[in-house]
Amino acid sequence: MAKVTEMPEMPAFTAAATKQALHKGLSPEQSSLLQAAQVAIFGLGGLGSNVAMWLARLGVGQLLLYDFDRVELSNLNRQYYFVEDVGEYKAVALLKHLRAVNPYGDYQSRVVRLTQDNLAELVDTAPIICEALDKPETKALLVNGVLESFPDKFLVAASGLAGFGTSDSMQVRQITPHFYLCGDGSSSFLDLPLCGARVGLCAAQEALTIARIILQMEV
Repeated sequence: MAKVTEMPEMPAFTAAATKQALHKGLSPEQSSLLQAAQVAIFGLGGLGSNVAMWLARLGVGQLLLYDFDRVELSNLNRQYYFVEDVGEYKAVALLKHLRAVNPYGDYQSRVVRLTQDNLAELVDTAPIICEALDKPETKALLVNGVLESFPDKFLVAASGLAGFGTSDSMQVRQITPHFYLCGDGSSSFLDLPLCGARVGLCAAQEALTIARIILQMEV
């Protein structure tokens, strides 16, 4: 289990100027809520890498990023990585890209595989959990674990994002007061190809739902 802590060189822009730019058009209260927010993202593939980037561009204060996999060439059609990232751990490569947008964000990234043994530790501090995992069994582990043991946390998950179905079929459903499910609810990458635009749409739904939770627009 590795934790990525290296910091980039600081740019010419100050932290205050960067925050002001990312929070352009927001009220002082909204800016404060975003700056104070903490979100844990499990899985940094087609969903998680794009969710993380959207939240970083929104100026969310702290992101906890978890993935054990490395970037492959086949990931580039839908994930926020580039040719030079191939072979690198996703948790390392994504951290670099997030800090290129906002070097002052508190982004903590770990190369770790989610298991029953470490679930409680990994979800412990974050009030908002984003499920962005690939394997059905790991998705179920996280979702069921949060719903059963951490019912007060907000959970935003995805189901059904494969193929070339219309955008209208992609919905955000509130399953419980704290549990939101994004996607079409049925399509599977085991049967259909993964289109970057549709995966990105589901990621955007997850990111927007998280933003609305942070800004207290979801009750």
